[in-house]
Order: sequence, then structure tokens, then C-alpha cells
Amino acid sequence: MKKIKGILIALLLITTACSKTESDETFDNKGMEPVVINASGNEEIATIAGGCFWCIEAPFEKVEGVKEVISGYAGGTEPDPTYKQVSSGKTDYREAVQVYFDPDVISYSEILGIYWKQFDPTDDGGSFVDRGFQYTSAIFYHDEKQNEVAKRSKNELDNSGVFDKQIITPIIKFTTFYPAEDYHQDFYKKDPERYYSYRKGSGRDTFIMKVWKDKTNYTKPTDDEVKEKLTDLQYRVTQNDATERAFNNEYWDNHKPGIYVDVVSGEPLFSSKDKFESGTGWPSFTKPIDPKYIAKIEDESYGTKRVEARSKNVDSHLGHIFNDGPEETGLRYCMNSASMRFIPKDKMEEEGYGEYLWLVE
Repeated sequence: MKKIKGILIALLLITTACSKTESDETFDNKGMEPVVINASGNEEIATIAGGCFWCIEAPFEKVEGVKEVISGYAGGTEPDPTYKQVSSGKTDYREAVQVYFDPDVISYSEILGIYWKQFDPTDDGGSFVDRGFQYTSAIFYHDEKQNEVAKRSKNELDNSGVFDKQIITPIIKFTTFYPAEDYHQDFYKKDPERYYSYRKGSGRDTFIMKVWKDKTNYTKPTDDEVKEKLTDLQYRVTQNDATERAFNNEYWDNHKPGIYVDVVSGEPLFSSKDKFESGTGWPSFTKPIDPKYIAKIEDESYGTKRVEARSKNVDSHLGHIFNDGPEETGLRYCMNSASMRFIPKDKMEEEGYGEYLWLVE
């Protein structure tokens, strides 16, 4: 993925709501410079390890707000490591990736939310069929804010009950990162048959589906069915991009525990735990339940550039995203109540959202 121009978001309150079989060939990256913290403009870097870097790189490639993802070797001391050296287990490097992202579009906290769902964070001996230190997981923080967010994210997952065993992924101060050889970059595109065969054969995909049980079959009804299902306001907001009135909508001051789902499809969108009082008169959240359910689109209406939020699978208009949110993420997901349906905590299991209870408690 090539780097794209960062999206500038106006701070404006207006009446819009807001063991793998690698190649036998030998490659050498001698003389390559290590990647250091040199993010410019609206750009930050996350450095993370979770076993095979092919499988950590690919999930971030199509995430809105992610500019580039680089596979490489992190945390070691030897200069210019090669794949042959690292994969042998004779260095102090881990296979890792660097994710370059626009913090005005996606937060570091959201990056980690995606990361945790790609591997087994309770495995201290490697990752699935890949064994050894070089395949163990780690979060390499670049500054104290990342350190604090990573600790909070890990602690939340550890206390969630999702895993029976303790989360062992260490949080380590970033030191070094060297890009891997070119044939490793975007491997899922270069050799998809081999990539997906590895994911399946290693047990990674089976593990992810068993633990997270994420649904992906959300579909949009016909327009007539949508009209019959929704109120006039809900239809105008979700289908025609209208905006409800501030301080005069269903959820702006709702403080009950539960989750908010897309009113059309039922896609899980936000947890009450991430809701905060923004003073705008619309329900506001620091982050979504899972970024994969939110499409982020550059919106140039009203003479300024903003980021519009739409539900990923059925294209409902939800609201807008601003970069004036609380410190943890820096983002404010300013949503229309009419775009969402609230499911109270005590009804979540009954309605098929039990796997998200840990995000509410």
C-alpha cells in the first residue's frame, strides 16, 4: 500500500453530526537503514509483532486511515538482519510490522484492537506452527502515550475473560526496526494461494474464528424493506445523509450499559463504555467496537474536509469523525441516534451479541 495524503479534519461544530515454508532463495538487505521514528504531518507509527509478519501485515492493508504497512524485524541489536538470520532464531529480533497511520482517522487504540484479533497473545513459545522467540508477540511503543494506551488495552483484554490464560505479550520500548526483504512485503498479494494456504494450515484462521466469532454476513434489505423497517427520520439519516437535531435525539444523553448497532443491518458499532459527553448534543464515542464495521470517507461538503462514517456492509450514513476527542484516542465519533439501535447489556446475549459483553463490562 502506498502512502496517501493525510486527511485534514476541520475542528468545526456545525449542524452535521457530527513453521512456514518461505522461499528457498536467499535475499540480503545489507546496507538498508533501520526505520526510525520519522513520521511527518498527520502520521504515527505502530510497531507490533504477532508471529508470521505476512499474517499481521495483511489485515491492516485495507483499513481506512492506514497509509502503509511494512514487514520487518524489530527489537534486536545486530545491524542489518536478514530473514535467514532472524528465522534461524539466532538473533534477538522478532518478525514484526510497522503500521503508518493517520491519527485523525484511526487511533493507536483502534490499531491495537485489530492487532489483538490476529494471533494468540497467551502463547509465549512462538505463534501457531512457528516456534521460537523470533515468532513471539510484542508491542513496541514509540512514546509514553503509546505505552499507556498499550498497557490499558492489554489489561482490558486480560480482564475480559476472552482467554482462559494470561495475556503474555510484552510491551517494550521501541529501539530498532529493519524492513524485511522485498519478497516479504505485501506477500498476500504476490502469492495469495500460498498465503491463504499458510494461514489455514498453521491454525491461525481456525483460532481466530473460534475465539472471536465475528459475524460477517450483514446484508442490506431492499429499499422497500428498509422503508418499512425504519421511521421517516431514520430513513432520511441513513439513506439520504440527513442530520438529526442536536440535543433532540434518542441517545445523546443515554448512560445505560450496552452496545449500539446499525439500525438497518445490526452491525455492531459502539460500546457504551466508549461513549462520552462531548457537549455537542449528539452521541459521541472515542472508538468503534471494531474498525472493520466502519467505512471512513472524505467529505468535502460545507466547504471543508471532514471524515464521514458509514456502516461498512450496508452503507448507512452514521455521522462524522473529528480529532477533538478525549486523550486516549484523540477522536470523536459524532453519530446520529437515528442511525443506531441501542441494545441494553441484559439483552445482548438474547439478541446474539454475547461475544461483545466484555466490551461493556
